[in-house]
Amino acid sequence: MIVKAVIMDNKAIARATTRISNEIIERNKGIKDLVLVGVKTRGVPFARRIAEMIFNIEGEDVPVYTLDISLYRDDLEEIGNQPVVNESFKGEINGKKIVLVDDVIYTGRTVRAALDALIDNGRPRKVQLAVLVDRGHREFPIRPDYVGKNVPTARTEVVGVKLKEIDGKDEVVIMKR
Repeated sequence: MIVKAVIMDNKAIARATTRISNEIIERNKGIKDLVLVGVKTRGVPFARRIAEMIFNIEGEDVPVYTLDISLYRDDLEEIGNQPVVNESFKGEINGKKIVLVDDVIYTGRTVRAALDALIDNGRPRKVQLAVLVDRGHREFPIRPDYVGKNVPTARTEVVGVKLKEIDGKDEVVIMKR
């Protein structure tokens, strides 16, 4: 694949993280009963960054849980993966305000699978969605509550998120197939 454009650098990602963190605090009137749930893989470090920023603002920790949605995907045949559960969900979500965190929202299928996985693990009071990039092209009626950047894309393009915790650097790129 060929990189068409870098749409977010490390500073833009940091600004988006700060803004999303502040919006989460404001919309939830603080952080009481708030839990961040990162969707594997890049949603997890993004959720941890949001939690760190919330700690810097509020002076209190927000729990961060990891959610592996492999078994809940409806496109396993298409993507050619056999699900392997390396890490099961651990954490109390009953009655909590959950912010589901992922790097990119596209069709909404990942979020639908994440919602199924969450409900199998408890009954949250409320579920909100935070994403670094919204690229459009929804196939399900799902809309994020918090968005770092809206990026109109063609279906032939791929949005690649790199986070230093996994990839060694922070950037978001649009690639052509």
